[in-house]
Amino acid sequence: MDPNNSIPRRHILRVLPHRGYATKLPIWLLCSVLIMLIAFWNIAYNETLTNIFSKISKGWGITLAVSVFAYIASVTLGLIMALLRISAFRVLREFATLYIELIRGIPMLVLLYYIAFVGAPGLVWLLNAITQPLQSLGLMDPINIRSISFTSRAIISLTIGYSAFIAEIFRAGIESIDDGQYEAALALGFSRSNVLYRVVLPQAIRNVLPPLGNELVAIIKDSALVSAVGVADLTLNTRLYTASTFRFFESYSILALLYLILTISLTLGVRKLESYLKSHKL
Repeated sequence: MDPNNSIPRRHILRVLPHRGYATKLPIWLLCSVLIMLIAFWNIAYNETLTNIFSKISKGWGITLAVSVFAYIASVTLGLIMALLRISAFRVLREFATLYIELIRGIPMLVLLYYIAFVGAPGLVWLLNAITQPLQSLGLMDPINIRSISFTSRAIISLTIGYSAFIAEIFRAGIESIDDGQYEAALALGFSRSNVLYRVVLPQAIRNVLPPLGNELVAIIKDSALVSAVGVADLTLNTRLYTASTFRFFESYSILALLYLILTISLTLGVRKLESYLKSHKL
């Protein structure tokens, strides 16, 4: 065959039917799934690992509950703070800015300790002071600090901590909407509040859904911090088990596996959502 008339090898590879699929294969995901399958195979056929897995996984429900409740509350509070920060009233803007900047500057673990051991007792003292007349009349019992569980304090801490970051995500999404849409809606007779809630906000929320999904992944990872205040999540169960058995390698490997299952599943969901939004733009 005349070499001058031959088809270059790179052009042949381009028309191979499998090449398009091969270049899109999520190799990292295949490797992750393979590692997880090997890990679960060992757990299923090793009595020691099975026992460790059963002890640690009892905290699965607490981890999910703390993460989900904190996420829902932080998204709600974050949206409120974002709206306050773009408010026409300077006092509201300054208050929201102060809240966001202060909270974002405090490490999550420090915030958790502060809410659990300073904020909660302070709140109980304030409520007792307000309800003192009712208590003196026998209409109400004094509020005890034990009535606020450490799980509730952990949820409040994560809510406050992540609401500051989510507020900035919402603000960026709102400010990404073209000013022309705002002006056009005003020209059509919409009030400023209607423009915000019926024109700007729906588009902004749609734009920030992927980063909001990433914040859920981050909350699940940071939920491991709640073990520091005695919440019986996955991490605390692992710490208690290793304290009595000294099986650190096996226990923390299984703990890492459980968190990987949660985070990788959510990461794939966020990427799928992002891909869907890109392919269905209005």
